[in-house]
Amino acid sequence: MSRKSSFNKKDLLEIANGKFINKSIGKLPLPPMLMIDRILEISETGGDYGKGYIKAELDISENDWFFECHFKNDPVMPGCLGLDGFWQLIGFFLSWCGGKGKGRALGVKELKFKGQVRPYHTIITYTIHIRKFIKKPTFMAWGDASLSVKNKEIYFAKNLQVGLFEKLVWDIGMDPSLDPF
Repeated sequence: MSRKSSFNKKDLLEIANGKFINKSIGKLPLPPMLMIDRILEISETGGDYGKGYIKAELDISENDWFFECHFKNDPVMPGCLGLDGFWQLIGFFLSWCGGKGKGRALGVKELKFKGQVRPYHTIITYTIHIRKFIKKPTFMAWGDASLSVKNKEIYFAKNLQVGLFEKLVWDIGMDPSLDPF
C-alpha cells in the first residue's frame, strides 16, 4: 500500500479533527496548538541515519496569537512552541508508519536556541532526522531536529523522544488517583 508522503493544511486540519480519509493516521492537535501548516516530505527511510526523515513548514504572521502575549513590545514566538512542533511531527511520523495509540512527548536530551522567530518572518521550516525507531513493545522514535528561518538554522534539538500508547487512561472525573505516575 502506498502512503502519502506530503500533507497540506487541509489534510492536517482533517487529521486533527479525526476526519481524514485514512483513519489509521493518528491525531494532531487543533489550532492554535497545531504548529505545522504543511508536511513537505515524510519518509520511513532516508535522513542522516537512514531511519526516517520529515520536512515541514509553519507560516508565520504578525497576527499569530503568541506574539500578542510573548512579550509585550518585544514579540517573539516561544521556543517551546517550536519544540512542540518537533514532537508533533515525530508523533505524526509514528502513526504514519502504522502505530496506534495516543502520542506523548517523552523528552529531549539537548536543546539550543541560536535565534528567534519574530513577527516579520514569514515561514519556519522543520527538519527532522529519525535516529532510532522501534515498533515493539510500543511505537517509539528518537530524532534530531532543526528549525530554520530564511534558510538559517536557529533551533537545534537532539534525541527528541515520542511514543504512542494504547492503554492511556483519560480520567473524565479528574481523579488524580487514576494517573499512571
